[in-house]
Amino acid sequence: MKNDFVDYKLLQEQIQNLAKEDSWFVPLFSNACALIMQTIPALNWAGFYIVKNGDLVLGPFQGELACIHIKKGKGVCGTALETNNTMLVPNVHLFSGHIACSALSKSELVVPLRKNGNVCAVLDLDSPQKNRFSESDKIEFEKIAQILESSVEFNSSF
Repeated sequence: MKNDFVDYKLLQEQIQNLAKEDSWFVPLFSNACALIMQTIPALNWAGFYIVKNGDLVLGPFQGELACIHIKKGKGVCGTALETNNTMLVPNVHLFSGHIACSALSKSELVVPLRKNGNVCAVLDLDSPQKNRFSESDKIEFEKIAQILESSVEFNSSF
């Protein structure tokens, strides 16, 4: 998608403003997903998985039905959790252990969010196009993750 212009600076400012309005992860992550889906072309899923008891559980998202639980080390998201590293996967069908939550997804970008150095959530982006995500997309979404991890609150009562 190198021909599509994305104003990442504006997207990052908008997410920062959302974080100022409410830092609880439910509204913040929900609106961040909506904003990402509206801004980034060629996505079929944008969402968050939250760390719970050492594994990942589905959080706010936009897109098709999703896997609810992902074990640490399993699939692209579980590998991002285990390695504490961003995962840029040009072709998910070539990724050993890929979890096919949607048959439409062909490429994926997963960015860990951290609190005190530990992964507390991952931002997961899926595309129906192979090679959708570039190294510059990775860098810009890592900046978005930094905005979120510096703002987000997980410990709130319902």
